[in-house]
Amino acid sequence: MVIAIIGILVALLLPAIQAAREAARRCSCLNNVMQLGLAVHNYEFNFEALPPGVTDTKGPIRNEPQGLHVSWIVNILPYMEERTLSRLFDPSAGAYASVNAQVRSTSIQILMCPSYPGERTNEEGTIAYTTYAGCYNDVEAPIDVDNHGLLFLNSQVRFDEIYDGSSKTLLIAEKLIRPDDLGWVSGTRATLRNTSKIEEPRPRFGQPAAPGDENRADQDVAESLYVGGFGGYHPGVVNATFADGSTRTIADTIDREVLRLLGNRADGEIVKPF
Repeated sequence: MVIAIIGILVALLLPAIQAAREAARRCSCLNNVMQLGLAVHNYEFNFEALPPGVTDTKGPIRNEPQGLHVSWIVNILPYMEERTLSRLFDPSAGAYASVNAQVRSTSIQILMCPSYPGERTNEEGTIAYTTYAGCYNDVEAPIDVDNHGLLFLNSQVRFDEIYDGSSKTLLIAEKLIRPDDLGWVSGTRATLRNTSKIEEPRPRFGQPAAPGDENRADQDVAESLYVGGFGGYHPGVVNATFADGSTRTIADTIDREVLRLLGNRADGEIVKPF
């Protein structure tokens, strides 16, 4: 009888414990997003413009390990207390060069959401992931020089160019890691996303669904120009930071039009409360 009572009590307590743990992980993730936003702002303070979302000689950017593809994260390494990695990285050689292999395979704690259930690197240990991405555009389109967001190909967006208001323009948010992810040094869909939708971690935490699944989030696996939207590993919300440095959660039920407006720095439209 005593054992049965103990079993009932444990069953009642476990959900509460799990909820408390997830709340702690969500707060830690929100802090990561805030720290990344601060690093971007420190970069802007020194260079008077936000870092380029990706540096390359031409576009559009394809999700393939070819080209320079230096990500915005590489540019803010000195402002993330990662000066050693910054000194070791050769931007002129590109994200996939052998000279940058050591940096490319180094996992950085601030770049990973605590709720992410997978490994921090690929199976070979040659690519380190991030669960955060910069906003390059408001709709699904290839990453290029004419995108509407804050971080895109060879961008140098100044604060006076954020006409819609920095508090209403998305800078960084969570994203799902896909099987073809090229890591945090790569300025592809590995570190850039758009506000066309909030993706769900299905069916296995962001892995592609079976062929023929009309609702799968990764119809794009074979399409190198596809980028995709943001998404997180917390139930119902995605942590984000805005151009003014504020951090908040975005519900996955957010109105699609409101979400789209958050990804455009100068559309001149009114953003409803969300």
